[in-house]
Amino acid sequence: MRVKVRLFGAPREALGKREIQQDLPSGSTVQDLMDLLMEEYPALRSHSSMIRMALNRKYVLLEAQLREGDEVAFIPPVGGG
Repeated sequence: MRVKVRLFGAPREALGKREIQQDLPSGSTVQDLMDLLMEEYPALRSHSSMIRMALNRKYVLLEAQLREGDEVAFIPPVGGG
């Protein structure tokens, strides 16, 4: 199956990409996707503990199961004042 991964903030800057199309085996979870991307893009590792995950525009846990065509967003912490 193929999912779209959208990157924001520091992860986007680290990879120099806004979006990645990623193929995964059926039944994969958000954690499986994250593990695969950390292996493929080591620059993401330093951001992994701070990233929140959104699946189809809703925050999810890493155990959430993915389906063909899903959109996963890697969202870093947002600050301001």
